Amino acid sequence: RHPRTPPGVLLVWSGLDRFLNVTFVLSAPLNGNTASLCGSRALQRTICSSAIRHQEKEASSSAETAKDFSYLPPLPGHDSTLRWGGKKFEDLPIVHIKATYNNTHIQLTDSAGQSVVRTSCGTEGFKNIKKSTPIAAQTAGISAAAKATAKGVSFVRVVVKGLGPGRLSAIKGLTMGGLEVVSITDNTPVPHNGCRPRKARRT
Repeated sequence: RHPRTPPGVLLVWSGLDRFLNVTFVLSAPLNGNTASLCGSRALQRTICSSAIRHQEKEASSSAETAKDFSYLPPLPGHDSTLRWGGKKFEDLPIVHIKATYNNTHIQLTDSAGQSVVRTSCGTEGFKNIKKSTPIAAQTAGISAAAKATAKGVSFVRVVVKGLGPGRLSAIKGLTMGGLEVVSITDNTPVPHNGCRPRKARRT
C-alpha cells in the first residue's frame, strides 16, 4: 500500500475486483456447457417446434380475422359483414348537428333522409346568450337521445356542421342519453378564398 493512496480509491478498486471475479464465475458455465442451462437437446427441439407451430397458428388466424372483420366503417360501394343492431352501416340513422355561434340544432333522420327527432337549445328552454353555451348543447343532445331511444333507435351516425361552441358537447349529450355513436363525420364547409368574412366585433 502506498502511504499517499486515499482509502476511497482502495474501496473502489476492491469492489471492481470483486465484480470481475463474479463475472468470470458466471461466464464459465456458458463457455463450457451451454446445454446445461437450457436442458437437453430433445427439450430444445420440442420448445422450438412448438413455438413455430404457435406462430403459424397465430398468422393464419390473424389473416382470417383481417379478411372478415374491420374496425373501420366500410368504404362507399363496399359491402361489410359488420352489423349494428342487425343493420348495415348505410342503413343506420343519422344525427345532423348544426353548431352555430348562437345556437345548436340537432336533427335525427333515417337512412332515407326522413326526419325522426328534432330539437335545439332554444327548444330546451335556453334563451338569448345561454343558447350558445356548451351546457345547452349537451342538454339538447341528451333530450334528442331520449326521444330517439323511445322510438327504438340505438346506433346512430353523427354528421357535424359548423364551428359553434356546442359541437362536441352535443355529441357528448347523445352518448350520455344512451345512444351508441358508430361514426362521426365533420361536414363543415371550408371556403377556398370565397366570400369575405364579417368584420370582427368590437367589445
